[in-house]
Amino acid sequence: MQKYDYLIVGAGLYGAVMAHELSKRGKKCLVIEKRDHIAGNIYCEEIEGIRVHKYGAHIFHTSNQRVWEYINHFAQFNNYINSPIAIYKDEVYNLPFNMNTFSKMWGIKTPAQAKRIIDDQIKEMGIVEPQNLEEQAVSLVGKDIYEKLVKGYTQKQWGRKCKDLPAFIIKRLPVRFTYDNNYFNDRYQGIPVGGYTEIIKKMLENVEVRTGVDFFEFRKKNPVIADKIIFTGMIDQYFDYKLGTLEYRSVRFETEVLDCENYQGNAVVNYTDSDVPYTRIIEHKHFEYGMQEKTVISREYSSEWKKGMEPYYPVNDEKNMKLYGQYKKLADQEKNVVFGGRLGSYRYYDMDKVIEEALVQVEKLAVK
Repeated sequence: MQKYDYLIVGAGLYGAVMAHELSKRGKKCLVIEKRDHIAGNIYCEEIEGIRVHKYGAHIFHTSNQRVWEYINHFAQFNNYINSPIAIYKDEVYNLPFNMNTFSKMWGIKTPAQAKRIIDDQIKEMGIVEPQNLEEQAVSLVGKDIYEKLVKGYTQKQWGRKCKDLPAFIIKRLPVRFTYDNNYFNDRYQGIPVGGYTEIIKKMLENVEVRTGVDFFEFRKKNPVIADKIIFTGMIDQYFDYKLGTLEYRSVRFETEVLDCENYQGNAVVNYTDSDVPYTRIIEHKHFEYGMQEKTVISREYSSEWKKGMEPYYPVNDEKNMKLYGQYKKLADQEKNVVFGGRLGSYRYYDMDKVIEEALVQVEKLAVK
């Protein structure tokens, strides 16, 4: 039986960076992936000549120059700027929350006017130290914007009342008092020309990859196939859920080809009214300025994760973080296993942070 230095579980971004970097350092790696394709959740498939983000919209953005230069080894990026809009009933608002949003909401023109309205609404609520997501959101943007643009969307996304969610979830929400619709504050941003799948292909071109392989079944048959394991799956599943099951949110997509050139005029449209069952509609062609005759849209429905479903993002509340801490202690005792990525670290990760974490971990392994 062939022996490898590393068995890498998962052909997503974290696993691909690890495999690429370790193989560059002379390590023999085998990558296994339970899906029938590489690239994890950033996988793109082509429909009607349009690259479709199969597992939800992914816009690459970072302020880390090292990460930006690294990813540009594998692809060129276009100049796409993420400027989503929100629809509440029949009203349309710009996101992130900026002067265009405030002007539409209150019929005002200046930052001073917007700040005065928000400050008055915060004082009226009497919030000093936000204790939950609702209080944090109101303390950032006031009651009007919270009620129309945050509350319904967030409760659909998380399946919980805003009062029952931790405050930190909303702290990364951009709020600015300029007429600037760029959602991200990062220095670098764009969509890779050719799509994300091509990036992962290039990373893995000199690495053995097997798709459609379940790690747990594979390990039973090949217990000593590698000296070390890089595990990017669910940390609680690795330990057979013996301390309990961590909670995740899952996402279901309804993807449809429409016989029109332009359906909604924007790549990302959030539906913030709780009466609309989906959270947003993605029109994929706009990520790459497509001019095809038809268009492809995906409606996104958020749901509670159950075993057998695809876990998308962790529910990082106090209860789950306590349980994750117990699993982390078990993970630290697994001397020949590295847990990484979104599921292995039970953490919401932007793509640049996944790359950054993988590059740091490779250096740690190289030192040993």
